[in-house]
Amino acid sequence: MQVVFGVLGPVTAWRDGVELALKGPRHRAVLARLIVARGRVVPVDSLVADLWTVPPDGATSAVRTFVAALRRALEPDRPPRSPARLLVTEGPGYALRATDVDAWRFEQAVAGTATLQELEEALSWWRGPAYAGFADAPWAHAERSRLTELRLTAVERHAEAQLALGLAADAVPTLDAHVTEHPWREDAWRLLALALYRSDRQGDALAVLRNARTLLVEQLGVDPSPALQRLETDILNQADHLDPTPAGNVWAQATAAYDRAVPTSARARLESTVGLLRNLALTGGSGLEAAREHRLAAITAAEELGDPELTARVIGLYDVPAIWTRSDDQEQADAIVAAAARTLPAITQPAARARLLATVALESRGCNSTRGLAAAREAVDIARRLEDPALLAFALNGLFMHTFYRAGLAPERDKIGRELIALADRLDPATAVLGHLIRLQARSALGDFEGADEHARAADELSKRFELPLVAVFTTWYRAMRAADESAYREAAALLDGAGMPGLEQGLLPLALHSLGLAPATPPDEPRPDLLLEAHWCMIARQAIARHDHATMQRALDALTPAAAEHAAGSGLVTFGPISQYLEQLRQGLMRD
Repeated sequence: MQVVFGVLGPVTAWRDGVELALKGPRHRAVLARLIVARGRVVPVDSLVADLWTVPPDGATSAVRTFVAALRRALEPDRPPRSPARLLVTEGPGYALRATDVDAWRFEQAVAGTATLQELEEALSWWRGPAYAGFADAPWAHAERSRLTELRLTAVERHAEAQLALGLAADAVPTLDAHVTEHPWREDAWRLLALALYRSDRQGDALAVLRNARTLLVEQLGVDPSPALQRLETDILNQADHLDPTPAGNVWAQATAAYDRAVPTSARARLESTVGLLRNLALTGGSGLEAAREHRLAAITAAEELGDPELTARVIGLYDVPAIWTRSDDQEQADAIVAAAARTLPAITQPAARARLLATVALESRGCNSTRGLAAAREAVDIARRLEDPALLAFALNGLFMHTFYRAGLAPERDKIGRELIALADRLDPATAVLGHLIRLQARSALGDFEGADEHARAADELSKRFELPLVAVFTTWYRAMRAADESAYREAAALLDGAGMPGLEQGLLPLALHSLGLAPATPPDEPRPDLLLEAHWCMIARQAIARHDHATMQRALDALTPAAAEHAAGSGLVTFGPISQYLEQLRQGLMRD
């Protein structure tokens, strides 16, 4: 049984879509007062004072009668003498444990990054003034005012969305009525003038701005805001920025058509949205941040539909190539791994299962756990049996993330990079870029810097040809490492601002400067299994030698020995030189002490 409470108009409630017949105005007043309290307890004395200016004899008993009637209406199937779940008694009064109130849903929709269609749906929930029938009730004043202001803001945001989508003419009638009813809202005047201008009605746009000026000056005694004044000047000059670019119009109109054609709740929307997020992530910067922000919401929505196969597709479609082994948002990564783990038992289809496993591997990168490695190996095995190149590339990416459980595994990473480059002939350029960047790192670790240079050049060429801006972050950092120059590192660090990769950005410049001997740094107590594994062990070795810490020196020796032939440059961004020199210093330190 679902009960929905409506206050965006006359106060009422619906149970399973059917409006409840609340007995009278006092019953509605009690319900409204409890909704305003937002789950807090309202004492009986307060309810009495709110319902009557001069309470009659027996007012307290009357309130209890109203509450009992409301309980019967809200939960008609509740067994006698069993506790109420929605309208509960607590301490000196009552509380409404509502979970679905149209005003609260409206508030959430307007507060988020709502689409045009979502704003239209939210505005359609209004059936009149908020808390209609209680305009004179002091307890309702603040909430009525807040919701009214929120609705006016939503109307203006809806108009802004229409303008952004190239639907200026559609916005004019609503905005015209809006400024007539609320003439003091300067932003509404600005939007109306802009909508008229974009509808090829320049004269009307200027007339609207003159009307706004007259109203503000003569009735309020204030000049128009700088924004209104600038708009008038820009319209007179027909400024280029007043019209959206043609490319923007194409995208906006396509988005609007999608919103109109596909219902918000449609399952197809979830899958197509994840496809869009995948492409958005490849642009880097704000696109990557936006994709990260909305990805978990899509997974959550799929899970709420109770369809494991749909959830598996939504999780597995986001096969964005990843090169850095530290998560940008560990909390989100953990949530995605948990969702995949919940879904896996219900999935028998091999390809879907492999995608879930590859996702677990990617999102558990940098963690001291064997689960990710096991998931990656199983995903690779399935993909090879299916002979599916796209699936294999995704699974290999996950396997790459877990080739840091010990030092000295650069040859394995080089092999993965080589296979990804070979697979890219049948896939997209992002796969080839990933392969070249992995080989850049692996060849750096193996001391083959000429080979790493070739892979850096190949990655740059692909990024320019196919507009993959994130590639330059890695190749610029690599060249700074090759130059071993402070200014080169600082220029590379500037590329991280706004790149949308905090997992890469955090602490990288100080570490690079420390590798050049230009800044102090404190090594971690225990290195994470990631691209900086060998570098951090080298830092630990240095500190242990300086402190004559035999136990830590032995740990560092044991950890670094498998990488004796490598350089501490596996990240491709920072190097601490040949690992053999650290091993020699550790052995001498242990013998000397």
